Amino acid sequence: MSDIDEFIAARRAANASVLQQDHLGIKRFFNLDDAAYRDDALPGRVKELLGLVASLVLRCNDCVDYHLIQCVKAGWTTPEIVDALNVGLVVGGSIVIPHVRHAVTTLDQLAGRSDIEL
Repeated sequence: MSDIDEFIAARRAANASVLQQDHLGIKRFFNLDDAAYRDDALPGRVKELLGLVASLVLRCNDCVDYHLIQCVKAGWTTPEIVDALNVGLVVGGSIVIPHVRHAVTTLDQLAGRSDIEL
C-alpha cells in the first residue's frame, strides 16, 4: 500500500469517526467545505487548484494530498499542477519547500491512477 493509499484509508476512517459524533456544527462545516468546491462562478476544478495553492501556503500536507487527488480527478495535468505548486511557493516563500517536495512525491504516486476515491 502506497503512502497515498494509507492517507485515503486513514482519512476515511477519521472522517467516519468525526461524523459519528453527530454534532450539528461539525456536520454543517463539512457540508460547507464540500459546497465551496462545487461549480459556481468558478468551475469546481479551478477551485481545487486554488485549494491546493492555499494548502501549500498554510503548510498542511493532509490538505495538499486531498487537493492533489481532487486536481488529478478533475483532469489537471502534471505540468499544470506543478505550475500551481510554483504559485504556492512564490506566495509562501522558502518555508513551503518541504510541502512542495511532499506534493511532488504524492503527485508521483498519483500518476496513472484513475481508481482514487476519497
